[in-house]
Amino acid sequence: MPMTPMAGDEAALGEHFALGMRKRHWLRAKTLRNIRWIALTGQFLTLMVTRYGLGYELPMGPCLAVILASVWFNVITMLTMAPNARLSERTALLWILFDMAQLGLLLGLTGGVGNPFSLLFIAPATVAAAALNRQSAQLVVGIALLSIFVLELAHLPLVHETNGKLELPDTYLLGIGCALIIGVGFIAIYVRRVADEAFGMSQALAATQLALAREQRLSALGTMAAAAAHELGSPLATIALTAREMERDHERGGIDADDLALIREQTTRCRTILSDMASIRSQDMEHIRTAPLLSVLEEAAGPHEHTGKRIEYFVNGEIVAGSALPSPTFPRRPEIIHALRNLIQNAVDFARSVVWIEIVETEDRLAIRIQDDGPGFSSEVTSRLGDPFLTTRKGVRARDGGYEGMGLGLFIAKTLLERRGAEITFSNQRLSETALPGALVEIWWNKNVLLPASEHPDVTNTPTALGNFGW
Repeated sequence: MPMTPMAGDEAALGEHFALGMRKRHWLRAKTLRNIRWIALTGQFLTLMVTRYGLGYELPMGPCLAVILASVWFNVITMLTMAPNARLSERTALLWILFDMAQLGLLLGLTGGVGNPFSLLFIAPATVAAAALNRQSAQLVVGIALLSIFVLELAHLPLVHETNGKLELPDTYLLGIGCALIIGVGFIAIYVRRVADEAFGMSQALAATQLALAREQRLSALGTMAAAAAHELGSPLATIALTAREMERDHERGGIDADDLALIREQTTRCRTILSDMASIRSQDMEHIRTAPLLSVLEEAAGPHEHTGKRIEYFVNGEIVAGSALPSPTFPRRPEIIHALRNLIQNAVDFARSVVWIEIVETEDRLAIRIQDDGPGFSSEVTSRLGDPFLTTRKGVRARDGGYEGMGLGLFIAKTLLERRGAEITFSNQRLSETALPGALVEIWWNKNVLLPASEHPDVTNTPTALGNFGW
């Protein structure tokens, strides 16, 4: 199937946001350094309080050496790296592993998993799960779990000046170790899922804004072109008529000076019109911001009219054939047209031969129904339709000569329509005497939300039940 304009748009969006995916995990060096300074300050104060406040005999020399190593690491990176430097995936991984090794050594010198601060193993695992790619995060979590297991077996005990060696029951230490392993694993998985969803949503919303900005530019260009054609039509027709008169005058051996003056006058008028249009404001073109809904749908479906699939329109159950039926006044907004175009494209892509688009109007509500005669939405994705980066097309479109969808079309459409006050549902139409099977998208607006009261159309058509299609 030939690539439609919208297909090209989504392919371009895919390339744009694939780059964003690759660069997603670049951390700022300053961020990790600041976290490390906070950790080192806490470690030093804890050592001082534990040794001189609580009276535990700690190997202060080795412990301070471990802390000093991290201090020198921070100082060296501050001197050798730019203040706004960002870490590559590999460098960020090595930094996190260094911090985890430093924490493991310090805990090994101060009681192992019996030290309450062994809970801090959650920190590097959480940072890795949120900021690194899946393989790197798995490596960090795996090493964290292995470190907890090693500390369970090998560590220096805590010894008090007067009470002697701190002895904890083996079952208690085993319980702490298991709790740490479960906590690190669970929190890492949880943070990873939340980070993935948050990042995917932010990317999808950015794609929506990009698509909307493009549609607004195209709409503005189309509006200006339509206005130019309308305003310039009259003077250009006059110039053409006068030019024909001059041709006849020339054949008779003379040219009327009044004709030349008229052409010069109309040319000046064209220049004035173009100058006025160059500085026109959006509110000056309000008269073309609304249009019959049927016209808006035909505009949205325009790029898909020649894809080999038939598109049929209905207004309150009556098929549109030959002459257009009266349809409600509707906002001709770029975001709505873009969203409808995405939904129609999806229907055309999966239809076997025909797509039905119906306008349903009641006294206070307005609906658009888009249905195809394809296989319908698969049961695996029905409950997730409208989520970003959800697609069942991967690999299929490439074999068909099209593009591989990145799963943003329905999300963009749903987001744009909901921002305009619409309610949108996705379902599968059941086979019956009055309806054919296939995917069904229903979009509802309350008229008082869709249009100001002054723009509400008169309800001249007899409304029909939503389920009564005209085919």
